[in-house]
Amino acid sequence: MSAGSARPTRHDAVDRLAAPVTVLTVCHAGRVHGTTVSSLTTVSQEPLLLTASLQEGSAFAHLALSEGRFAVNVLSSGQGVAARRFADGDRPAGSAQFDGLAWRPDRYSRAPLLEGALAHYACRVRGSFLLGDHEVLLGLVVRADGGPSGAPLLSYGGELVTGTPESTTSSPPYVPDFHDIHPRERTAL
Repeated sequence: MSAGSARPTRHDAVDRLAAPVTVLTVCHAGRVHGTTVSSLTTVSQEPLLLTASLQEGSAFAHLALSEGRFAVNVLSSGQGVAARRFADGDRPAGSAQFDGLAWRPDRYSRAPLLEGALAHYACRVRGSFLLGDHEVLLGLVVRADGGPSGAPLLSYGGELVTGTPESTTSSPPYVPDFHDIHPRERTAL
């Protein structure tokens, strides 16, 4: 069978799943840290819950679990440099990771919010699960805000690509602030 007619492997099929590229950030004991994730998923709308799949033993997962909160930065098509930086295992530790990037601390999590991101989510950790070779972090969204409108940065076929939505909005869906959180989750804050 020639290389051109070979059936796609399971890995090839998985690479064909387009996913938004995000940078998760945390501030624990005054130390900031970030990591690139292309496996952020909404698992519930009411209350709004997100999952992020991280490598087992991830420094980010350890810090987020210790702090109990983290932030999500949904990257725009022009933020490929940031995506690559936070995916690099050899990047510097602590605040040096953020050198040259414009950011501000989130008022809830104190984690860095990257300027130019399409959206930011402040999350309270609701759990962590080891599944296969990954650790899945579950976050309750306690606050969300939108950045500039534009095309998202996507992971597709092992590459960073620009998404081209039919229409763009300037902000994510409304998420109630702390006091308006779903009654079942209010006690967890």
